[in-house]
Amino acid sequence: MTDFRVAPGRGVVRWGIPLLVLGGHALLALQPELRLCVPLLIGVTAVVTVALAAAVCGPIAVPRSPVAILAVALLLRLMFLFHPPQLSDDVYRYVWDETRTVAGVNPYAHAPGAVTPSDELREIHSRINHPQFPTIYPPAAQLIFAAGAALHPSVVALKAVLVALDLLFCYALLVLLQRVGLPAGRAVLYAWNPLPVLEIAGSGHVDGAGVALTAAALLLLLPEGGDGARCRWWRYAGAGALAAVAALVKLFPLALTPVLILLVPRRWRPVFAATFVTTMGLLIAAFLPDLANLVFSLKQYALNWEFAGGAFTVLRGVLGSGPAARLFLIGAFAATVAIVTWRVQVGRCEAAGERDRALAGVESCYCVAFAFLVLTPTLQPWYALWLAGFLPFCGGPAGIVLCWAVLLTYRVQIPYFILGEWTESGYVTFAVAAAPLIAGIAAFCAARRKGGRAFLLRGSQDGSIGNGTLALWERLSRRD
Repeated sequence: MTDFRVAPGRGVVRWGIPLLVLGGHALLALQPELRLCVPLLIGVTAVVTVALAAAVCGPIAVPRSPVAILAVALLLRLMFLFHPPQLSDDVYRYVWDETRTVAGVNPYAHAPGAVTPSDELREIHSRINHPQFPTIYPPAAQLIFAAGAALHPSVVALKAVLVALDLLFCYALLVLLQRVGLPAGRAVLYAWNPLPVLEIAGSGHVDGAGVALTAAALLLLLPEGGDGARCRWWRYAGAGALAAVAALVKLFPLALTPVLILLVPRRWRPVFAATFVTTMGLLIAAFLPDLANLVFSLKQYALNWEFAGGAFTVLRGVLGSGPAARLFLIGAFAATVAIVTWRVQVGRCEAAGERDRALAGVESCYCVAFAFLVLTPTLQPWYALWLAGFLPFCGGPAGIVLCWAVLLTYRVQIPYFILGEWTESGYVTFAVAAAPLIAGIAAFCAARRKGGRAFLLRGSQDGSIGNGTLALWERLSRRD
């Protein structure tokens, strides 16, 4: 059994932070229409984010009991579980897909707009966005949607499945933190963060399930006790299968796969690769031949979608071409993944201790997720869930601020809800890009003024936390 005991904090645990977090979320949950309260949402989430960062970075205490952390996380999610989704309507596509799957119809066969719905599904059908395109969600996501239909084909049932997976991820965070020797209290950076509460419990986004499956793969790759030599082969086989399922929930985990492979001892890498490829093959084969329509929808998304992409907006202006800007950003992201993977490989983490090796892998995943958010032409708020999942391990001011700043993009919901006009703001796009940059620079300058680098390195047992991106840069900049 996993031992969650941590060193007791000084003095009596202060419950001010949990009460503030619960009160802030309750205030948002009581609003009849969040799309008309976006300024309130931005303000409340900012206060909660600052409070969580202060609690983890500074002397303010938070409960370190896993039971307390999970209990507050559950309460936060229950506040939004039974509310209809307001900030996003993607969940209606999920429910439509699940009804097709459980009815024995391939969800990739037809676009919703080409199907006449039954009376029971007419309301769901009318709320699907972009009904002219076949579903864009990969095979593993379809199985998760079908799990919601097993309870009841409804929005609440599907959100309940996603919330359950999210809570399991919160538990996995506590286990992973214990295995790498970090305080359990760090888990609140995700478990109590407004982003997963709003995007998973509120809007029902499936990205949280992908994050949970990635964490499950990491749990198998980082065994209890830290002795990789004693790991059974089935751990690596299971990790490969879970990584494949995560990649077919949302495609982003494919970018993390090279880093995950480096966490596997050399002799077991063929086992990981074999189960990864086999699992992907089986999931893909289950939805053939209509799965080809997914490629069509993904192509339309890649070529035409854009939203709040600061780097893309600047590059398009400089190059005078949207396609050229997209190709440049794809190349930049691929180069980032390759450089991070190469440097971890050159560093040969096997020579370090198990704890350092594990944290190096998590830091690399954090860096890849951060680069994705900075370089993507389409920055939907829920994409930041992938970054938020790594915050408890190596997140710093830039990452924490970015996971809040993406919520600024919901400003677009105000004119869209009132006038039906989707009008983006260049000022918001600039703010989303500038906020984490300013936070990172400020943290770097503060550390230099103190005359040391401790603030930039990975957090220690005392609960301090640094800037994960800069920490990784310092780590990789050293000669091997």
